[in-house]
Amino acid sequence: MKKIFGFLLLAMFAYVLYSGYSMWTYSTNYPPEHTDAAIVLGAAAYHDDPSPVFEERIKHGLKLYKDDYVDKLVFTGGKGSGAAYAEAEVAKMYAIEHGVPESDIVIETSSTITEENLKNAKSKGDTSKIDSYTIVSDPFHTKRALAMAHNLNMDAIASPTKTSKYKSLETKVPFFLREWAFYLGYEAASFIR
Repeated sequence: MKKIFGFLLLAMFAYVLYSGYSMWTYSTNYPPEHTDAAIVLGAAAYHDDPSPVFEERIKHGLKLYKDDYVDKLVFTGGKGSGAAYAEAEVAKMYAIEHGVPESDIVIETSSTITEENLKNAKSKGDTSKIDSYTIVSDPFHTKRALAMAHNLNMDAIASPTKTSKYKSLETKVPFFLREWAFYLGYEAASFIR
């Protein structure tokens, strides 16, 4: 019995390490492919300006759109406490200012967490006849977001941002550790379900 327990512990430890390694190197694994729409996951917005992190996500979505990898942009994110605009509304304004026609933009404005972003985006996408998606977020966040999308039966691929405000080890490591813990928690909860 001790050997079995030891083997299970070792296997679990190996999985934890592998998931961390795969998350750290995740952005190198996904060249762009064509899908119906990019879902740009929300982040903070300050009045009518996206936060630096959110702006990088929006810019990446715009690049996919302008390079014809997606036909539409789906912006997600609700309104923070005391905010004038929802994150998705700020992203929509930014995209329109950068030449995207309003007819190619879909927004959902009620989500506050990643899983809600995706559920609500899928619901809006179903209404807009969108069948396939490219998930856009920061490299460390994208692995968990794509796992959630697949659990929601979404036909989705990932396209992590190539640029990020998390550049130095001082900013990258805390974000990585947070996302690694969230990813492992999500995987454990999915296994138990």
